[in-house]
Parts: sequence; C-alpha cells; structure tokens
Amino acid sequence: MKTQLNALAAALSVGILWAVCLFVWTFIAIKWGYAPSWIDLMAETYPNYAATSAGAFWGLLWGFLDGFVGTYILVWLYNFLVRKLGK
Repeated sequence: MKTQLNALAAALSVGILWAVCLFVWTFIAIKWGYAPSWIDLMAETYPNYAATSAGAFWGLLWGFLDGFVGTYILVWLYNFLVRKLGK
C-alpha cells in the first residue's frame, strides 16, 4: 500500500506555521513599514486584518484557520487519490 499522510498533523503544522508567519510579519510591517502591498493583500483576504497590533492577532487567528483547513483538505484529497489510484 502507498504511504498516506496524517491529515490532522499536517493541518496543525501548517496552520501554526502560517499563523506565526502572519503574526511576525505584521509586527515587522508595523516597525519598519516592510511589504505594504503584501499587507494590503492580506487585509483584503482576511477580515479585520491590518498592520496594527490588533490586526496581528486577527492574522494569527485567520492564518491558523486558513492553513489548517486548506492543508486538511489537501491531505485528505491526497490520501483519497492514493487509495483510488494505488489499486
């Protein structure tokens, strides 16, 4: 049988990583004004996100949810295809 991935472990890993990245990146943007167009894009993507302290916490929440759900679906689909195509 082909190798399958643990969807929960992968989703938690990516969710945490993306949440921390958004959180840290927001404070870098606040302190040094780095990547304003990227911050604007994230603000259009995630409700209440902005280059503010409160926005950093919204980024933490949305980043985790986005990373978790997206990765869980991706790994579930991968495992499904491994089972179907491996036979």
